[in-house]
Amino acid sequence: MSAAPDFVQIDWRGAPIRVELQWIAAQRTSAPLLVFLHEGLGSVALWKDFPQRLCAAIGWRGLVYSRPGYGRSTARAAHEQWGPDFMHRQALEVLPALFAALGVAEKPWLLGHSDGASMALLYAAHEPEAIAGLIVLAPHIFVEELSLASIQLARQAYLEQGLRQGLAKYHDDPDSAFWGWNRIWLDPAFRDWSIADEIGPIRCPLLAVQGLDDEYGTLQQVHGIAQRLPQTELLSLADCGHSPQRDQPDRLVSAITDFLHRHHNPGDSP
Repeated sequence: MSAAPDFVQIDWRGAPIRVELQWIAAQRTSAPLLVFLHEGLGSVALWKDFPQRLCAAIGWRGLVYSRPGYGRSTARAAHEQWGPDFMHRQALEVLPALFAALGVAEKPWLLGHSDGASMALLYAAHEPEAIAGLIVLAPHIFVEELSLASIQLARQAYLEQGLRQGLAKYHDDPDSAFWGWNRIWLDPAFRDWSIADEIGPIRCPLLAVQGLDDEYGTLQQVHGIAQRLPQTELLSLADCGHSPQRDQPDRLVSAITDFLHRHHNPGDSP
């Protein structure tokens, strides 16, 4: 992304937290707002130019932010261990606090990737009247063995193969980002994690995208969403791994643009 990030302070768990964020086309004050929720090791910078490309294609504003523990946001303390409810806390505590701090009063659309997609689903399930629509890329609604095997390989790559050095380009504290994600996913207590029975209240339009070569999840994730939420539109992408925005950006922008043109309600805009 070309523009420098900004910061806002929120209160989370009784402590002041600095949240890194970036507005896209903020001057389009009458345009709808699309909020980007990053993956388990993501950040503002790791989205690259995808949010800008998408917002340019649809003529909308965008809000990209790094969750606490990631990017340039306040790092997770070394002694702080996140539990199986970490996605719930980020979705139902951090995101509302961010919206309040920024004065977001309209109904935004949420676009989430991986863990961020799960958080988008959680927020929409608990605040169904506050969201205009959802786009979820490679979401998780339950734990698969494929996911755990790949996350174990990521641990080896972090310890032995230079992944830490790569993440240091995008996170002030790569250990905060990596271990906050990796340890909980590989914790035996997390194996039974599921939000499949929690997403039922979602009523807004929903596009669920899955790469057919995703090393972190299978089509069972998006099919499980569609079984519970009949308004779901499914998009499976060939030659695509866990990050459709990197592996198939042109097809993804085209599909999202079509979806939004068909489902956006102008009454939700500011």
